[in-house]
Amino acid sequence: MDTPITHSQTLKSKPDATALGFGTNFTDHMFNMDYTADKGWHAPRIEPYAPIEMDPATMFLHYGQGVFEGLKAYRTATGKIQLFRPQENIKRLNRSCKRLCIPAVDENMVLDAMKQLISLEKDWVPDAPETSLYIRPTIIAMDPFLGVRASYTYRLFIILSPVGAYYPEGFNPVKIMVTSDYVRAVRGGVGEAKTPGNYAASLLAGEQAHDAGYTQVLWLDGVEQKYLEEVGAMNIFFVIDNEIITPALNGSILPGITRDSVIELARHWNERVSERKISIDELMEAHDAGKLQEGFGAGTAAVISPVGEIKYRDRVITIADNRVGPVAQKYYQAITDIQYGKADDPKSWIVPVS
Repeated sequence: MDTPITHSQTLKSKPDATALGFGTNFTDHMFNMDYTADKGWHAPRIEPYAPIEMDPATMFLHYGQGVFEGLKAYRTATGKIQLFRPQENIKRLNRSCKRLCIPAVDENMVLDAMKQLISLEKDWVPDAPETSLYIRPTIIAMDPFLGVRASYTYRLFIILSPVGAYYPEGFNPVKIMVTSDYVRAVRGGVGEAKTPGNYAASLLAGEQAHDAGYTQVLWLDGVEQKYLEEVGAMNIFFVIDNEIITPALNGSILPGITRDSVIELARHWNERVSERKISIDELMEAHDAGKLQEGFGAGTAAVISPVGEIKYRDRVITIADNRVGPVAQKYYQAITDIQYGKADDPKSWIVPVS
């Protein structure tokens, strides 16, 4: 793909790699591309990072027709830059597009665009331990029209952000609260798509959890409010009686790339792992019987996040003595070692950038 590059005339100061937060700093350039019905996806270009001009009637602002992805670029000890399973993120982007009536993108083209942009911004990939360059591809509806229909025009853009740990706790146990007052998604809805409305739906319960001293919300299913689904920013796993269990994908759970990586590695290592329905009652009973050994989240932002405490209604349970358990530690180490080039890549997940 021939992508013209317009270089920024003023370069930003790069943040201290040892003091990075998450999602607050952005690089000098971004990728843009447009869609119209007559031309399809066209005009790919790399330009200086800048606001996107929108008509006040832009459909995305009023009806939320948009999708996005999140993945990372990692710097190895030898200075190389690489991606972790980017093809899976782009495939998921297209699945989200289908659910939101957005024209599909050429997956090879998007991967190539990412690599070109990262190559240009290679000095922004941090080298401090456990840091990375977060990549956010996004597609939004651009028609200036007030009426409920799919847009005829779209903008695809990719922005980059150097990041550190997603949670302030870092790789330490987090506290999560199960909500029975609200639901995030239901089967047949858009829960399995990575679309902004899913995250807007989680905000109120998330604020209530934060006010109560908890990091995230653990969602129950939207029909019976009985079965575990996912946490606000990650999929959830539990180790019960030496079996790794995660809720089965059912149409309202985001099919996480890190979730799939845990499952694939578990099968590669011949460990007991299952995707199935698991109720909050079963979880509590497993805890009471001494069989609940660990809990951990899995997602691109945090990779693996141990869970040390869960609150459900009037009950608060502690998991693994509020410490990092051996299973969470094992998968965190295995995945991050592959991402940073410290270990062999048994599943051919790594895509080099430079």
